[in-house]
Amino acid sequence: MPGSPETAHHWKESPVSDRVYIRDLQAAQNIDGVFAVQNCQLGKTKNGKPFIKCLLADKTGRTPGRMWNTSEEQFQTLPTDGFVWIAGQTQPYQGEMQIIIQDIRPYEPSAQDLTELLPSTEYDIDDMFAQVLRFLQSLEHPAIKELANRYLEDGELMDKFCKAPAAMTLHHAYLGGLLEHTLGLMKLADVFCPLYPKLNRDIMLFGLFLHDLGKCDELTWENGFGYSDDGQLVGHIARGAIWLEEKVKACQEAGTKVPVAIQKVLTHIILSHHGVPDFGALKIPATPEAIAISILDNLDAKLNMAVSAARSDDGKPANLGGEFTEKIWALDTKLYRPDPTTVADQD
Repeated sequence: MPGSPETAHHWKESPVSDRVYIRDLQAAQNIDGVFAVQNCQLGKTKNGKPFIKCLLADKTGRTPGRMWNTSEEQFQTLPTDGFVWIAGQTQPYQGEMQIIIQDIRPYEPSAQDLTELLPSTEYDIDDMFAQVLRFLQSLEHPAIKELANRYLEDGELMDKFCKAPAAMTLHHAYLGGLLEHTLGLMKLADVFCPLYPKLNRDIMLFGLFLHDLGKCDELTWENGFGYSDDGQLVGHIARGAIWLEEKVKACQEAGTKVPVAIQKVLTHIILSHHGVPDFGALKIPATPEAIAISILDNLDAKLNMAVSAARSDDGKPANLGGEFTEKIWALDTKLYRPDPTTVADQD
């Protein structure tokens, strides 16, 4: 029976290495294992009965979880974002393979567990960082180049930059995601700038390197994805602007003056890259480079979300009873899953 001492002993001793990965889930499959839980919420049915809704994740992906027979007391024992052991069964629903949970309990992961539970970039971290480094080495303005060196000399910060996710649950929400996102944007800018030759390439590349760097202190990932105290109280936009001021001062102390206009424009890029105040921007983008960076940032984030949600990368059919995903709230729509060139034509 769920909750019995025998069951408790079983789930505590079940090795994570024996798990069934989310990418391999089949319909009507019994699940007994440990998952990362994200955005765990208590909802109410049309009849007013409480139910738990959440996202369950491991290193291979995420899937919705629902628990219908629950109570507010049980919900209060669970983390909003953390780790849980669950027993349940898979169920295809509107194109998603969701898990109907029969039992759920908080779980304290080991270091070995985390390698199985936390998603990670598919790309090589060292290679991606080397590409970022080459872009920064291609900067031409001496003061901007020296400013970049101040960041690169900060070994602790660069180590975080290579490991951090770019977000908790939205785009590039996996280890190495911030590095992958930043490199992708720098590649886009390298193609984009020749099409608009009056854009300053140095400001574009370095502004993209800086725009989300504050997430290195905003987010935590050692024991699951979450917000640090600095993230809750300061946030990545303000932290990025503070760091820029510190690095400019370090340049000046080393004998290189960063022109005031360059510092102001780079600060403005950090403050405005979310585009509009409703999305967290402290200023509306007000230079050509700031506008371009905000647009490219939004493009990369939304495409990462869309492709991750709509296109299966494991070679299996994405259709689990529906051609559309559940509504992706960050995109304000459901997504049509199939690549239209692979859909059989209808008479």
